[in-house]
Amino acid sequence: MSATTVTWLFLLSALGLGLAALPLIAGRVPPNRWYGFRVPRTLADPQVWYPANAYAGKLLLAHALLLAAATLLLPRLWPELSADAYAWWLTAVLVGGLLLVLVLSLRHLNAL
Repeated sequence: MSATTVTWLFLLSALGLGLAALPLIAGRVPPNRWYGFRVPRTLADPQVWYPANAYAGKLLLAHALLLAAATLLLPRLWPELSADAYAWWLTAVLVGGLLLVLVLSLRHLNAL
């Protein structure tokens, strides 16, 4: 896979994450089993669902911006990076960031 293909795939991933985050931040997503920060406590109480999802959405949007920045900056900061290594680094940013969003969202949920 070429570096250009990797770049487009991860930019589209960042765009998708960012677009998915916006309705959560705006409180437009009612409790459901398919979309949002879905854990038993958020699903059981709309008073918990909306603030928990707004917080998770903000983190997800920040992660999307970080992923887009990493996608654009990594090849410029590390020009000798192979396309495979570039894809692995971006995968680490994507997965690591999603795990961080999950952990921070769960911690926020416990504080509600």
